Amino acid sequence: MASLKSKTVQSKISVKSQTVLPLAVREKLGVKPGDTLVYIFDAQGIRLEKSVATRDEDAFASFTEWASTEDDVAYADL
Repeated sequence: MASLKSKTVQSKISVKSQTVLPLAVREKLGVKPGDTLVYIFDAQGIRLEKSVATRDEDAFASFTEWASTEDDVAYADL
């Protein structure tokens, strides 16, 4: 069995309770601006994962009446 290497990175919390995810964390999670993160609390601590939104969780997924190619072209300049 291959051994799992451990790596530690840090970031500070701002006065607005915000932080910047270090590059190594962003790469490992595969996140980019606009993505949603999930904080999972369990017996081992807190895990951070990239959220995988389902169609039921996407508030705009139900607006399919404006999801045609023609609509994309018509509203491209907005």
